[in-house]
Amino acid sequence: MGEERKIPNHVAIILDGNGRWAKSKGLPRTAGHIQGAKVVEDMLYVVDDLGIKYFTVYAFSTENWSRPADEVTALMGLLKTYMNGSLKKAAKNNVRIKVIGDKSKLSPDLLKSIENLERDTADNTGLHFQIAINYGGRDEIRRGITDIAKMVAAGEIKPEDITEQTISDSLDTGGMPDPDLLIRTCGDQRISNFLLWQLAYTEFYFTPVAWPDFNKAELEKAIDAFNGRERRYGGLVEG
Repeated sequence: MGEERKIPNHVAIILDGNGRWAKSKGLPRTAGHIQGAKVVEDMLYVVDDLGIKYFTVYAFSTENWSRPADEVTALMGLLKTYMNGSLKKAAKNNVRIKVIGDKSKLSPDLLKSIENLERDTADNTGLHFQIAINYGGRDEIRRGITDIAKMVAAGEIKPEDITEQTISDSLDTGGMPDPDLLIRTCGDQRISNFLLWQLAYTEFYFTPVAWPDFNKAELEKAIDAFNGRERRYGGLVEG
């Protein structure tokens, strides 16, 4: 009898390929983003059923502001619609939702939707779902170090007392476990400024499948690949 399949505790996904998927079908790029949002919603049920406890998706990076203005506007509108429509579903499925990234550049109405969603799901005890919006890994570390510097200046901690845990706690993901598995869809093999600190010991899985075509079967392929790897720490194989 084979070994039982291990389910990663925390899965992070770079949602790539919405625009290319739409172009391949002769559709506007916004159609790809709409389909991509539907897949995110579907995957929440899938990851929960599989027993994954933390699920983090890269929805909008700090670099995405450089996209065409109409696409950015459409993306922001889609994110707001998604936030507003998620509350009832989150309550029904006991999902706790948190948005990570620099929220200071988001519109007041989107911020309000995020605040409502985070507040009203804060006591849910099921799947932890993180959405990265206006997120960049370097910017996150910069913001975290700025907060630590303020604590040092205020005399709350000494420079020599700063540990790796101090830095981890200062990040947007403070209090969460690091990802066990990172998935990137649509073929590119880079992390694109996503969770730079948190991915130090994460397994990577790259698939040519575009995000709008991603499904349970594709996720299970990634988990099977994850199970096929020997995870070494300090020269020891994790048992």
